[in-house]
Amino acid sequence: MDETLAEFFRRTILKIPMTEMMTILKTWNFLSENQLQTVNFRQRKESIVQDLVLLCEENRASLNDAAHLDIIYTQFHRHQKIWDVFQMSKAPGDDIDLFDMEQFKSSFKKILQRALKNVTVSFRDAEENSVWIRIAWGTQYKKPNQYKPAYVVYYSQTPYAFTSSSRLKSNLPLLGQALTVASKHHQIVKMDLRSRYLDSLKAIVFKQYNQSFETHNCTTSLQEGSLGLDINMDSRIIHENKVEKERVQRVTQEIFGDYPQPRLEFAQYKLETKFKSDLNGGILAEREEPLRCLVKFSSPHLLEALKSLAPAGIADAPLSPLLTCIPNKGKNYFKIRDK
Repeated sequence: MDETLAEFFRRTILKIPMTEMMTILKTWNFLSENQLQTVNFRQRKESIVQDLVLLCEENRASLNDAAHLDIIYTQFHRHQKIWDVFQMSKAPGDDIDLFDMEQFKSSFKKILQRALKNVTVSFRDAEENSVWIRIAWGTQYKKPNQYKPAYVVYYSQTPYAFTSSSRLKSNLPLLGQALTVASKHHQIVKMDLRSRYLDSLKAIVFKQYNQSFETHNCTTSLQEGSLGLDINMDSRIIHENKVEKERVQRVTQEIFGDYPQPRLEFAQYKLETKFKSDLNGGILAEREEPLRCLVKFSSPHLLEALKSLAPAGIADAPLSPLLTCIPNKGKNYFKIRDK
């Protein structure tokens, strides 16, 4: 093992939290149980890493083995990346081809390597007939940068691929071409959907958000105590408040369902509109360019926050469709223009 590969192993292992070290190493399944038992995991982390790198060298580990370890780490920490969604489509009249995962991998890798001399591609099969792809990009004159890879998650026989956001925008067309050809599609477009939570993005595009998440049991009738009502209040006011709160609860449940929402951190709205006025003249009336405005809603769990607004009395029910349509439309970037 040369120094470059040993350093790659060292830095990859070093970033694994000690609480996850054994779990990730066993998932990797490159070092045997007996080899792992020879390592003292109670010593300083630097010493543990050094012992593990020596074991990797003893097993004649390759760059692909190191890449697999990095993929597993990223699978455990997928929320540390921002994921974009790409949707592919077939040409009109195209037949549905039988899908072969090994053929997909081979075709994907060949397309990238033919177009770019310095690129390394690694695969790891995952759940639900999906494959995780790790791409370390280089250039015609520079070796692949193993410390800034791009990741792609593709679910076989579906038109969707999820990619970690990359600064190397120039490689996106090549990546799109490789995905399209290897999966036997005709066209690919980037959706207006982005999040750190890969599972939530998958739930949205596959319309699984009312199935794949655990469901709440929501009571259909609300008790007075849960409404925060004063028992000494006038009975007519109590009845009116109760009826209104039950209506809000019903409307909210009809819109959002009684299951946990997919997790998104923001929704962004860009407004473009021409200035309109009944008054003649004025600087804005003569302006040809539209007025532009950007509004961004942010929250650690945006859809659950929106779901709670009306029941909390912060907003009227129902909320604007622009806010409630996010899962159904499969987007959290919106452009609003004049009709």
